[in-house]
Amino acid sequence: MIHFFDPSNPKMASKIPDIATKVDVLLGNLEDAVPTDRKAQAREGLIDIVSTHDLGATQLWTRVNSLDSPWFLDDITRLVGEVGNRLDVIMIPKVEGPWDIHFVDQLLAQLEARAGLERPILVHAILETALGVANVEEIVMASPRMQGLSLGPADLAASRRMKTTRVGGGHPGYLVRSDPDPAEPDAQRPTSQQDLWHYTLARMVDACAASGARPYYGPFGAIDDPIACEDQFRNAFLLGCVGAWSLHPSQIEIAKRVFSPEPDEVAWAKRVVESMPDGSGTAMIDGKMQDDATFKQCQVMLETARQIAARDPEYAALYAL
Repeated sequence: MIHFFDPSNPKMASKIPDIATKVDVLLGNLEDAVPTDRKAQAREGLIDIVSTHDLGATQLWTRVNSLDSPWFLDDITRLVGEVGNRLDVIMIPKVEGPWDIHFVDQLLAQLEARAGLERPILVHAILETALGVANVEEIVMASPRMQGLSLGPADLAASRRMKTTRVGGGHPGYLVRSDPDPAEPDAQRPTSQQDLWHYTLARMVDACAASGARPYYGPFGAIDDPIACEDQFRNAFLLGCVGAWSLHPSQIEIAKRVFSPEPDEVAWAKRVVESMPDGSGTAMIDGKMQDDATFKQCQVMLETARQIAARDPEYAALYAL
């Protein structure tokens, strides 16, 4: 869970110590959703929060304003210079090509050296334009700082001139229809709603897998539709994403549940790995043939479960890890 909060909102900022115990990443948002007259206030608020709160094992990220905005330079110079030792990742919006990452990489290197930082700050890019998707492989391989990528569906939809006003999720007009029944040509034909984001998400996952970066779903804007949110998060999980953004506290539990493998899947993966300790040969388990490929699949499931169990005692017990 990457939980977004507005550092310029005192009510939201006051909840940070409690929310930090429930999420993997807290992200101070300086870009979209922060009005232009509160940009400086959000930046100052984030610096204050970082300086005064101990977030424990929860990572601290920030989404700065876009590279072409009048606020980006102040965002990055102030944050790196004053609280860079506490920042894990800087999220860069609207990345369009490797040139954007090269610029951020070099600027961070200069600012880190000036601030005397001993560890590099990582970079996370958001795919929000058609050009960014076209260059996704080059973007994710542009710097060793690249932590991962997120899907930004709203800006991407505008960039592509897609005819939807939704933030993530499907659309009832994007569907397939069954063929007519020759015996009843006028009968109602079943339809199935399709996923507008499947192509982009799959391409992003492949680019990340090839480079070692981590893919995330991004935002789901319909806070009042937790069922659809869960469906979208699960699609992303099954495709290979490691997490998603939570824009509202109600989405934290959804992300936690969806991106944690089911205990029975973990138990099955343990059985397969234990039956094939070195991954070679084959094994027949409950009528299902297992080999090197399925062994690797099970290792992915187990590694995910171990990472979750290391932070969450409840899931450690569920997984018996």
